[in-house]
Amino acid sequence: MEKAFDRVVIVGGGPVGLVLSAFLAERGIASTVLEQSPDIPKDLRASTFHPPTLDMLDEIRVTGELIERGLICPTWQFRDRQEGEVATFDLGLLKDETGHPYRLQCEQWKLSEALRRRAADNDAIDLVFDAEAVAVAQDDDGAVVTIQRSDGTREDFRGRYVVGADGAGSIVRRSFGLTLEGTTIPELFLSMSTPFRFDEAISDLANIAYITDPDEWVVLLRTPTLWRVLLPNDPDQPEAEMYDPANMDARIQALCPQDGVYEIAHATAYRVQQRVADRYVAGRAILAGDAAHLNNPLGGMGLNGGIHDAVNLVDRLARIWAGEPADALLGVYERQRRQVCLDTVQQQSIRNRRMMGEKDPEQRRAFHDELRRTVSDPEAHHAYVLRSSMIASLRDAARIE
Repeated sequence: MEKAFDRVVIVGGGPVGLVLSAFLAERGIASTVLEQSPDIPKDLRASTFHPPTLDMLDEIRVTGELIERGLICPTWQFRDRQEGEVATFDLGLLKDETGHPYRLQCEQWKLSEALRRRAADNDAIDLVFDAEAVAVAQDDDGAVVTIQRSDGTREDFRGRYVVGADGAGSIVRRSFGLTLEGTTIPELFLSMSTPFRFDEAISDLANIAYITDPDEWVVLLRTPTLWRVLLPNDPDQPEAEMYDPANMDARIQALCPQDGVYEIAHATAYRVQQRVADRYVAGRAILAGDAAHLNNPLGGMGLNGGIHDAVNLVDRLARIWAGEPADALLGVYERQRRQVCLDTVQQQSIRNRRMMGEKDPEQRRAFHDELRRTVSDPEAHHAYVLRSSMIASLRDAARIE
C-alpha cells in the first residue's frame, strides 16, 4: 500500500457519515465520503432530533435549516389505547440545559440534503456517489477502501483512518472481524404514513405519542406533512397481506375510527435489533452509528446516538492530527460511546419496548402510576426528560476515561 493520504475515508453517506465529514472540515481535516447509492438516500425511518443533537448541529450551522423544515415538539407523551393520556412530558424543563428544549420532528434525509449542499462548496469534503465499498484493508500507514461502481469499475481510496458509518451490514466492521452482539426482536415493525390529522381527531394528543396496549401497542409521530403510525407485526405474515390496503386501513381504524378509508402515503416494514459491536476500533478502522450499534426506534435514539458518536470521534481525531497518541484517544472514544450505548441507550429503548406491550395488568398499572408520579413531581420530571433527551447519556460518557 502506498503512503496514505492525510484524510479520513468515511464509508457511508447517510446522516452520520455526512455529519462526521462536516465536523472534520470544521477542524481542518479532509475526508472522502463513499456512498453506495447514486444520490442521497431518502430513508423515512428516523425523524426525531433530540435537544443535545440540535445543539451539536449548531456548530456546523445546519440546525436553523432543520427547524425551518421540521416541526418543533415541546412535549411528548405516553398514552393507553383504553385510558387515553397517561403522562405528558415537558421538554421546556430543560431550558437551562440546552439551546433547544424540544424534540424536532424532521426526516433525516433533510439533514443529509443540507450537508450535501455544504459539502459541494467545501474543498475539505469529497463526496463520492455510486461507490459500493467491496474491500477494506489497513497497514501501519493507513487504510484503503476499494469501491465498485454500478458499471463494474473499481477504484481505491486511501486515508489515515477509515470510519464505517455504513449501517447494520457494515463492510468495515466485517472486514476486521468485529461483531454485533445482542438479539433480534421477534416482531417486525410496520410503519405507515398518512396525511390524516390525528391531532384533530384524538383529544389532547401530543405530536409524539407512545401508546401502550397488551395486544397491539402503537407509536404516533407527527412530521411536517404526515403522521407516522408504527405498529408491531407478525413476521410470518405474508407481505401481500401485511401491505394490503384494506388490512392497513383496518389497523388504523381500530386505533382511530373515521368515515372513509385512510390514505396511506407510504408503508414499510423492517426488522429491529438490539445489538452493540464488541469493539468500535480495530487499528485504523473505526465504527460509528448503526455500524456500531442497533436499537429499536422507541425513543428515537438510533440516529441521535450515531450523531453523538461522530461528534465525539471528531474530537479524538482532531487531537490525533495535532500529534497526540492515537491509541489512547481512540480507546477513550470506544469506551465512552460503547459503554453509554450499553448502559443507557440500549437499556432505555429495551425498557420502552417491554413496557409498551406489557400484558400483565398489575405491571401495566404500576408502569402508568409510575409515569403519573414522575410527571407530577418537578424534580423527577426534570430528571426523566434529562435522560430521555439523551443529555444525561452525554454527561455519563464524559465521565468515562
